[in-house]
Amino acid sequence: MKIGISWDAYGKNEIKPEEQIELLEKYGFGATFIDSDNGDIDTIVPLLKEAGISVDTCHAPFKGINRIWSDLPEGDDTLKMLTESVDVCARHSIPVAVVHLSSGDNAPRISDAGYYRFKKLVDYACENRVKIAFENQRKLANLAFAMEEFPGAGFCWDVGHEACFAYGRRFMPLFGSRLVALHIHDNFGKHEGDMHMIPFDAGLDFDTAAQYIAESGFEGTVMLELMRHTSGYYENVSADEYYSRAAAAAKRIRDKIIEKRNR
Repeated sequence: MKIGISWDAYGKNEIKPEEQIELLEKYGFGATFIDSDNGDIDTIVPLLKEAGISVDTCHAPFKGINRIWSDLPEGDDTLKMLTESVDVCARHSIPVAVVHLSSGDNAPRISDAGYYRFKKLVDYACENRVKIAFENQRKLANLAFAMEEFPGAGFCWDVGHEACFAYGRRFMPLFGSRLVALHIHDNFGKHEGDMHMIPFDAGLDFDTAAQYIAESGFEGTVMLELMRHTSGYYENVSADEYYSRAAAAAKRIRDKIIEKRNR
């Protein structure tokens, strides 16, 4: 299994793309993912591929995602935003687009309007040989709805979101067979405390997470989704040390997964 880390984990524009790639290579990160609305994506992705670093997924924008469930025309604008992410994936041969279904504790109810828009998205992605991976946020119901209605879609398990958004709900026992992408990071399990810390620096149980991944049969990248500034914990940590610590954590999780799989 490869290890990976989100693009711009250290902070957007704080180190040059070439420096990031050097650090990924130095510490054994064989993969990354990037936001589809990153204005430099057409430059960055070829540099990564030239360095032999795979771009496993792109992350679709999620600002205003709740509008997709609305009967109003604004929902069509949100669908357009998501289909443009599929276009980015197709252009760069990125196999998976990660998509949120809603945002916030007071997200709108499932609606016919949302269903037909997400169906258009999944069908469009399939036509372009891209898989949509729906990511767990706060609402179990809309993820279950999407997994049931769209058998061609996959599941992106965000370990940190489950701990700080889901009120104890466990997503992998329900959707682990559909797992196609991981977002691994740490926090203290407090509601709304989405800190995107390096694993083992906060309070999450990565032994259980590794068990879930091992049982799922997933053999893809152990992908970290880190944001240096979100927690305030790493402000005085150099880029070299940050990527070194992140790689050590990712390898530790990978080793746990392999060990549990081989038992």
